[in-house]
Amino acid sequence: MGNTSKVTILFYKVFSLLSVVRGHNILILIAAQYLAAIFIFSENKALKNVLFDSHLFLLVLATTCVIAAGYIINNFYDVKADRINRPIKSGLDSIVKQETKLSLYFILNFFGSLSGWLVSWRAAIFFTFYIFSIWLYSHKLKRYPVIGLVSATTLTILPFFVILVHFKNFSKVIFVHACFLFLVIMVREIIKDLENIKGAIINNYNTFSVKYGENKAKQLVIILLILTLLPIIILFNYPGINHMKYYFYFAASILLFIGIYINKVTTKNQYRLLHNILKLLLLAGVFSLIFIDKTLILDKVIRVLD
Repeated sequence: MGNTSKVTILFYKVFSLLSVVRGHNILILIAAQYLAAIFIFSENKALKNVLFDSHLFLLVLATTCVIAAGYIINNFYDVKADRINRPIKSGLDSIVKQETKLSLYFILNFFGSLSGWLVSWRAAIFFTFYIFSIWLYSHKLKRYPVIGLVSATTLTILPFFVILVHFKNFSKVIFVHACFLFLVIMVREIIKDLENIKGAIINNYNTFSVKYGENKAKQLVIILLILTLLPIIILFNYPGINHMKYYFYFAASILLFIGIYINKVTTKNQYRLLHNILKLLLLAGVFSLIFIDKTLILDKVIRVLD
C-alpha cells in the first residue's frame, strides 16, 4: 500500500513538472525545429544528413532545455497571477515545491548552455543571451505594454533563428514566412493578454490591454491581422510553396474570422477560444511544412537511398 502511494505521489509530481515546463509545447517545438530544418533551411541536404546532424541535435537540445527553464522561471514570477487566471493549472503546478523548480531551472540552463558550447562559442553566447532575455522578460519586461508584447513575440520565434544561422540559409521566402509568424504570434499574445487581464490588473502588471484598454487592444489585433495579408500574398507567388498554399488559404480564412469575431468578444472563455484557435493554427502551420514541395521530399529520400 505504501509503495502504491509513493508511485502515485511520484506520478503527480512528474505530471506537475510536465505542466510547469509545458511538455506538449516542448514536443511541438522539437518537431517544428526539425521540420523547418528539413523542409526550409536545408533544401540541398539529404534527409539523413539533417536527421543525424549532431550540431542540429545539440541546438535543438539546447533550445529545449532553455525554453523549459524559461517556462519554470515564468511560472515562478507569475504564481499569483496564475492563481486567478488559471486556478486549475496553478493547483497542479503547486504540487512540486518552488525550491525544486528553481533547482531544475538552473540545471536545465546549465545543460542548455553546455549543449550550445559543444556546437560553437557563438552558439554558447546566443543561448547565454537567450537565457538572460527570458529571465529579463519574466522578471521585468512583461510588465511593460509595448516592450513586453514585442519581447514575448521575439522570444517565441528566436529558436528558429538559431537553426537558420546553423544552415546559413538567408533566403527572402524564409524572411517573409518569419514575418507572417511574427504577426500571428503577436496577435496571439495580445489575445492571451486580454484573456488574462483580470490577473494582470490585480497583480499590477501594466500590460498593453491594461494600459490602453480592451478596445485599443482589439484595434491593434485587427491592424496586425490586416498586415498578415501581405506575407500571405507574397508566399502565394512563391512557386516552391506548392501544396502549403492550402494552409495559407485556411490561415487567411481563420484570421478573417478572428478579425470579425474579436469585436464581439467580451468574456474570458471567448478570448480563450480565440487563443486556442491561434495555437491550433500555428500547430497546423508546423506540420504543413511537409507539403511545401513534393520534389524536395522525394529528392531527400532518394539521397538517403543512394
